Amino acid sequence: MDNILTDRIEALFTHYGLGNITQRMVWIALILLIAYLTDWVCRRIIVPTIKKVVATTKVTWDDYLFSHEILDSVCHIVPSIVIYILLPFAFYDIPSWLSFLMKISQVYIIATTLKLICAFLSALYELSSRHEQLKDRPLKGVYQMLKIITLFVGIIGIISVLIDKSPITLFAGLGAAATVLMLVFKDTIVGLVAGIQLSANDMLRPGDWITMEKSGANGIVTEMTLTTIKVRNWDNTITTIPPYTLVSDSFQNWRGMQDSDGRRIKRSINIDMHSVKFCTPEELKDYVKKGWLKPEEAIPETINLGVFRKFLENYLHHHALINTDMTLMVRQLQPTPQGLPIELYFFSADKNWIPYEHLQADIFDYILAVLPEFGLQIFQSPSGNDFQNFLNQSAAN
Repeated sequence: MDNILTDRIEALFTHYGLGNITQRMVWIALILLIAYLTDWVCRRIIVPTIKKVVATTKVTWDDYLFSHEILDSVCHIVPSIVIYILLPFAFYDIPSWLSFLMKISQVYIIATTLKLICAFLSALYELSSRHEQLKDRPLKGVYQMLKIITLFVGIIGIISVLIDKSPITLFAGLGAAATVLMLVFKDTIVGLVAGIQLSANDMLRPGDWITMEKSGANGIVTEMTLTTIKVRNWDNTITTIPPYTLVSDSFQNWRGMQDSDGRRIKRSINIDMHSVKFCTPEELKDYVKKGWLKPEEAIPETINLGVFRKFLENYLHHHALINTDMTLMVRQLQPTPQGLPIELYFFSADKNWIPYEHLQADIFDYILAVLPEFGLQIFQSPSGNDFQNFLNQSAAN
């Protein structure tokens, strides 16, 4: 069919006395004109129409799948296909030129197609990252691998066009170079496998707060790629960690705390054991009057430390910023040379860092202030001032 059309057009040119060079120039001009008109129709009519239709829909997925980058890539492909189809009409009598120009066109079509596929994958990533069930998944590494595979296949296609070899032959020949490819893409392959493990086991998501002392990471995961995981630390510094490091070594993920109903507070104060004693009748009456002790509990064997522990539990149970539905207790730990530890174990209702720290500070400020009311003292190692005061008193005596 092409030969019949070419012969008829050539006869038409010959009828008007046009030579081969003139015919070729006319064909080239005609091909460029048709390609330009095709590009103009795509950009000025089809693309604006698609954008108007997309803008009227209520769904959001079409905003990504018909984005400017994707439509622009399509507008590059269509004119190149037109040029590829029409080139034989202009260079049918020069096989070497025709073969060269056809190869250039094919390479351009493959390159623009690769750009279109990469833009499509980017749109899919943006769409999936905003999906409720997928937004917390580390999908960026998966899409990066798909892009790498696409580029790899595209490069093989371009090479096969330039050397006139079948792509299948090239893929078969790559078997011998598999070892070299494994070395070149070692980090990428290991990163992909580690990323799949992290995702499949739900070990890590963007937005998780992690702690990994070995890598100096203590902050929020901001980005997960094939080769690196970026962590914005509490001081706004950025730590990058290879994904396989998180699989091979241990790290602490605070997501469980963030998803729970409270954030644990577990701190203790050391009581000077010399201040632990039985309560006097006057002290017991005072404790009952202040509501720190029930009347039936005011017996002669009552110990000030026991009253203090019950007071703390009652205080914590009535604190508005503590989640009392979770574990709450005040307990003794093993005595040490530094005193008797009294540990407070409870959960803050607010899990954010600053309110959490403020709550801890306020509670222990209050405990230190109220402790002398029970006749108890905090154990504190003697400082230089204590020794100096002792020497001064000894010298005065």
